[in-house]
Amino acid sequence: QVQLVESGGGSVQAGGSLILSCAASGSIFRPNVMGWYRQAPGKQRELVASMTSGSNTNYADSAKGRFTISRDNAKNTVYLQMNSLKPEDTAVYYCNLRPLTSLSDYWGQGTQVTVSS
Repeated sequence: QVQLVESGGGSVQAGGSLILSCAASGSIFRPNVMGWYRQAPGKQRELVASMTSGSNTNYADSAKGRFTISRDNAKNTVYLQMNSLKPEDTAVYYCNLRPLTSLSDYWGQGTQVTVSS
């Protein structure tokens, strides 16, 4: 079993920055992908950014140029640096871990990010 614990959400004004962290513990298999998804009220959950244990990254178009994903494999932790935040970035952000050799899929509890104009 894998547990994901997120931290770093909060409220910020437009143009501000936040950094999210997600620490994974338990039986973590590699290679894997760790990433961030978000879900705004009334909308489907969507990928924000992901990064494999081999450091390959994938970003949503809305995140490119503003958000940076990074990870510390030794700590099983993934980060999301969010800059130039916009009100439309307001959502619950979820951490995800998916081993590439398994159908398992693990989610954190979510952390709220609110951007005011």
